[in-house]
Amino acid sequence: MRQSSSRKGDKRYTRASRSIFVALALASHLPTTSAIVFPSYHPNYKADYLQLNKRYNPARRGPPEDWNGRIPLKITNSCPETIWPGITTQHGVGPGTGGFELASGDSRDMWVGPTWQGRAWGRTNCTVNGESAGCSTGDCFGKLDCEFSGAVPATLAEFNLAGGVSGRQTFYDISLVDGYNIPVGINYIPAENTSYIPPNLTNCACIATTGFMAQRAASGAVYTNSTYPVPWEPNESNDSVRDWCPWPLLTNPPNKPGDGIYPYPDDNIRRPTFSPCKSQCAATNSDHDCCIGKWHDPDKCKPGLYSRHAKAMCPDAYSFAFDDQTSTFIIPSGGGWEVVFCPAGRSTNILRTMGPQLFEIASAGSLSQKNLELVKNRTYIESESEKNAAPGQAVPAYWAICAVTTAVLLMWW
Repeated sequence: MRQSSSRKGDKRYTRASRSIFVALALASHLPTTSAIVFPSYHPNYKADYLQLNKRYNPARRGPPEDWNGRIPLKITNSCPETIWPGITTQHGVGPGTGGFELASGDSRDMWVGPTWQGRAWGRTNCTVNGESAGCSTGDCFGKLDCEFSGAVPATLAEFNLAGGVSGRQTFYDISLVDGYNIPVGINYIPAENTSYIPPNLTNCACIATTGFMAQRAASGAVYTNSTYPVPWEPNESNDSVRDWCPWPLLTNPPNKPGDGIYPYPDDNIRRPTFSPCKSQCAATNSDHDCCIGKWHDPDKCKPGLYSRHAKAMCPDAYSFAFDDQTSTFIIPSGGGWEVVFCPAGRSTNILRTMGPQLFEIASAGSLSQKNLELVKNRTYIESESEKNAAPGQAVPAYWAICAVTTAVLLMWW
């Protein structure tokens, strides 16, 4: 489960405890990871995965000294402007840096330890002076080399490279729980033991900024190949994506018209291309919006307007506290990761479209011939993507229900 970082939570239904159910079902086959539950500014953030990682190691700055088992982590800036990536390490050995400047078109190759758990995000419009950096979004208490997670709003790429009860799975996600500032994609770099996993099951993206989205299509070959088309969100356009953020949650709303009175509705006012959006919880800090107190229950805390809009823009992204069933990717451990800021293409719709195939990989460590053919079948992929592209996906997909049910049964067996 995921909460706004500024709130403390009752842990009866935390995402960590629920993810362990799934991990129990999968433990006999795979290497494991999970999405970070508490956003960066939450007091419980550092305790997230202690229950999930049996190979827990205290966070170390890094980089890893041992070449054996180290994992590549690549950060790429495909934005038209310079950004300042931030990186925090929750557990394990980090890449040796917490942040740096990255010019448009540049990449930086790093290494992390095999049990690394952490997150990366892009800071924008920074003013740098030596070791200081003041940024309009994602700021790290004025430091260039982040020691803590960044200020909201920020789009997050989150990783647990050795999650699950056996420490043999990787869990990862794109999170909008801290809000949204710039588009983010996560690309998998296969290892020898995971090269069989098709790229259209692993390479996800969230693109909710006008001008960055490819034309409407139900599939594409960006960050994959023509053999394995990746399912895309098929409905949104560069015009519609401009206005997805609820007006009260805009970090920098446009200036009022000349008479100082907003027309109704507010969305009639044209918004700029760069339009960061706070999550509902980050904006209000209320128990209801942050799913805490009496609302700390998945049966009571449901997605609000922000979460529904965010999920419509980015079906594969984590949008609110109890959104893990349609937002977390789970694959065998091994291989590396590339975080791409401002990726090409469109937001992906992988989990809803090809959930059964992902579940088979997570539970069996391989793909049957039938499912291997399906993930190559463009007609099937586009049909499933269009069918499952409704905004505000609040009902768990069939494969997710199967995964959780199986895990719970195994836990009590």
